[in-house]
Amino acid sequence: MQHLSSPLTLKNGTTISNRIAKSATSEILGTMKGEPTPTLINLYKRWAQGGPGLLITGNIMVDGKALGEPNNVVVEDKTHFELLQMWAQAAAGTDTQIWAQINHPGRQAIGLINRKVVAPSAVGLKLGPMSSMFAKPKALEEEEISDIIERYANTAAILKAAGFPGVQIHGAHGYLVSQFLSPRVNIRTDKWGGSLENRARFVLEIYRKMRAKLGADYPISIKINSADFQRGGFTEEESVQVIKMLSDEGIDLIEISGGTYEAPAMMSPKQSTREREAYFLNYTEKARVVTDTPLMVTGGFRTAAVMERALAEGALDMIGAARPFILYPNFPKEMMSGEMETMDLTVPKTGIKTIDERGLLELGWYEQQIRRIGEGKEPKLTLSPFNALTATTRSIIQKMFRKN
Repeated sequence: MQHLSSPLTLKNGTTISNRIAKSATSEILGTMKGEPTPTLINLYKRWAQGGPGLLITGNIMVDGKALGEPNNVVVEDKTHFELLQMWAQAAAGTDTQIWAQINHPGRQAIGLINRKVVAPSAVGLKLGPMSSMFAKPKALEEEEISDIIERYANTAAILKAAGFPGVQIHGAHGYLVSQFLSPRVNIRTDKWGGSLENRARFVLEIYRKMRAKLGADYPISIKINSADFQRGGFTEEESVQVIKMLSDEGIDLIEISGGTYEAPAMMSPKQSTREREAYFLNYTEKARVVTDTPLMVTGGFRTAAVMERALAEGALDMIGAARPFILYPNFPKEMMSGEMETMDLTVPKTGIKTIDERGLLELGWYEQQIRRIGEGKEPKLTLSPFNALTATTRSIIQKMFRKN
C-alpha cells in the first residue's frame, strides 16, 4: 500500500522519493530579460528543505514575445544558462527533484506586455470588465504552429542540459495547449481543429518532439484539465481520451487540474467535498480506468489523513499542492513524520464579486508570501490582503512600463 512517504518509480525507472509534490505556482520572480533571480532560486532552496519528493516550477515561457505575466522566466536559448543551472541545483543535498514547467500563454497574455497575441483561432477572452486587458488574438498560421512546437522541445532540451531532472508541459488552465484542446476556443477547420484527434494533435506533436530530443529515459509530465468547466469547452470525456493518447505515447506522469481564466475551477472549493477534500478525485477515478501511468491530483488537499486515504484507494499516485507550500513550507516533512495533521489556508475576500470570483486578491496575497520566502523570511499569515494586492498591482504596472 502506498503512503505519503513511499517512493514512486516511474515507468522509465526514475524514482521520486515520496508522494508529495509542489504543483506550479505563479512566482513572477524573473527579470525583465526573462532570467531567474536570486530570490527565485532561494525560494526553491527553501521549498526543497521542506522535504517534498517533487517541486514543479512556475511557468517557463518558450517565447520572450509571449508572456503570461510580467517577469516570467523565458528560455529560448542559453543566454542565462548559468542561472538556470543554479536554479536546477537549488535542491542539491536533499531528496527533492525540481522539474521545469514549460508553457506558452496563447490568448491568456496581457495586451500591454505582448505586442502580438496568438491562439488557435481569433477568439478573445470573455472576462467582463477585465476583458480589455487581453488583446483579441490572431489565429496561428501553420508555420507558426510548427515553430511553437519546436520551441517547446528546444526549451526542454536547454533545461535538461542545465540540470533539471524532468519537465512538464502546461496543458491546463486555458493556456495555449489547453486552447487547442478546447472546441470553444479552437474553431479551426484544418488538421489542428475540429475532431478531438485534430485538437489533440498539437500537444501530441509537442510531446513527440520533446521525446525525440530528450531521450526515452528522461521524465516528461503534463498538467491537463479534467475539464474546462465551460459550456462548449473541453469535457471530462474528451480529457480521458487525451490522457489515454498521451499514455499510449509513453508520457511519464500526468497531473490533473481544471479550469481556465474564464472559469477558474482550479481555485474553487466547489470541486471538492468535505470528506474527500481534493477537487478532481472523482474524475481521476475515471482516468485510472484508461491508464496505468502515474497520476497526480492537485487542488484541495489539506489533511494528512485524507491524503493517505486517497493514495491507499489507488486512483492517484502523487498528492499535488501549491498554496500549502506557500504558507507551510515544511508541511511535507511534518505530515510524513506525524507532526502536522491538517493545514488552515487563509482565503482573503474583499466582498467585491468580480475580484473574489477571479481570485485576484488571493493571487496577490500568495504572491507576496512567495516573495517573502524567497527573501529568506517566513510566511506572514496576518499579511493584509489589501496591502498585498496593492503591492502586487503596483509591481505589475511598474514592470509593464519599465524599459529593459
